[in-house]
Amino acid sequence: MDLQHTFQQVKQASKQLALISDIQRNEILLAVADAIIAKKDFLLEENSKDLARMDKSNPLYDRLLLTEQRLEGIASDMRNVASLPSPLGHITKEKTLPNGLRLRRISVPFGVIGMIYEARPNVTFDVFSLCFKSGNACILKGGKDADFSNRAAVSIIKEVLDHYQSVLLPLAPCPLPLRETIALLPATHEATAELLNAVGYVDLCIPRGGKKLIEFVRDTARIPVIETGAGVVHAYFDKDGDLEMGKAIINNAKTRRVSVCNALDTLLVHKDRIDDLPELLSPMEGRVEFFKNEVERYDTEFMDYKMNVVIVDSLDAAISHIARHGSGHSECIITQNAEAAHTFQQMVDAACVYWNAPTSFTDGAQFGLGAEIGISTQKLGPRGPMALEEITTYKWLIEGEGQVRA
Repeated sequence: MDLQHTFQQVKQASKQLALISDIQRNEILLAVADAIIAKKDFLLEENSKDLARMDKSNPLYDRLLLTEQRLEGIASDMRNVASLPSPLGHITKEKTLPNGLRLRRISVPFGVIGMIYEARPNVTFDVFSLCFKSGNACILKGGKDADFSNRAAVSIIKEVLDHYQSVLLPLAPCPLPLRETIALLPATHEATAELLNAVGYVDLCIPRGGKKLIEFVRDTARIPVIETGAGVVHAYFDKDGDLEMGKAIINNAKTRRVSVCNALDTLLVHKDRIDDLPELLSPMEGRVEFFKNEVERYDTEFMDYKMNVVIVDSLDAAISHIARHGSGHSECIITQNAEAAHTFQQMVDAACVYWNAPTSFTDGAQFGLGAEIGISTQKLGPRGPMALEEITTYKWLIEGEGQVRA
C-alpha cells in the first residue's frame, strides 16, 4: 500500500466535504447507523476472527469484543451525533474596529484527522461519525488485534458513501470519490511512523490507547498531536461519606467495565472510616483483587479486576496522593460535606472531577456529546471528552471598504 498516495487522496477528498450540507451529512450518518444493524452478522463474524487470536484473560479482550447489544449502542451513538447541531459556521467572536474593519471568528474543520488506536473496533465508527459531521476527513490506524473488525467497519462505511456519491454529488466537481474521505492504514508499526510524519497531509493526530502508545506518538510525531492520556483513576471516600452511596459509586466505577480508561484504579479511604472498609468493598468481594497500601502499584492503570486500597489521614492527604499518582483523567470524592467537596474539586488537577458520582460517566455520549473521539488529559487545547466542537478550529474573516494600514 502506497501510504503517500493514500495521504494525498484523503487530503484532496477532504475538500469536497464543504460541498455537503449538514442535512446531507446527517442523512449519511443515519444510513451508516442502519447499515451497522443490517450487517451485524458480518461485523460479528469478522470480530470473532480477532477474538480468536486473543487470550480471554487479556484485559483488552473486553475492549475488542463486539456483541449485538454493543453494535446497537454504536449505531445509537451515531444517530445521536447526527441529531446534534453542526459545529461549523459558528461565529465565536465578532467586532468592528475603530477603522471600520469588520472581524468575525468562525468555526471550521481541521481538514484531515489521523487517529491511532488499539483494540477498540467501536472507535472506528465513533471517529468517522464525529469527523464526518464536523467536515473532517479521517485516516485511521488501528491495532493488529482488531484488524478484521476495523476493516469490516470501514468497508460498510465506504459502501454507504458510494451509494450517496451519486445521490448527493452527481454534478459537483469532485476531485475524488466521497469514499476517499476515510482511509484505514495497515496495522503495522511502519504505517504508524508514516502517519506521524505526514506533514502537509494530516492536520491533527489523536492517539487513543495505553501509556506506551501515547508516549511514542508524543515523542515521534512531526504533525500536531492532541494527547489522550491513560486513566489512573481515584475515588476518595471522605470521613463524611455516605456508606451506601459509597458502595454503589465505588462498585460501579470499578466493575462496570474494567478495561476502559475511566475505570477506578485506587480507592482512598479516610482513616476515620477504616472500620467501614469491609462493607465498602463487599459488593466487589470475590471479583476484585485488592492491594492495600502497596506503594509500587500506585501508578498502575490496571484495566482488570484489580484495585489499590489506600488509607489516608485527611482530605489534604488524598489530594496530595492524587497529585503524585493521578494521570489527569478522572477523579472522585464521596462526601456529604460540601466544603470538603468544593475544596477537592478546586484543588484536584484533572479533566473531570466528580462529587458523589462515579468516574464511569467520563464518556462523550454520557456527557451529551453524541460520542467521543478521545478523552484529552492535556491542558493545551481541548480537555476531557472530545467531540464535535473539539475537532474544529477557526479562522478570521475580515471585511473592509478599502482601508489601508498607516
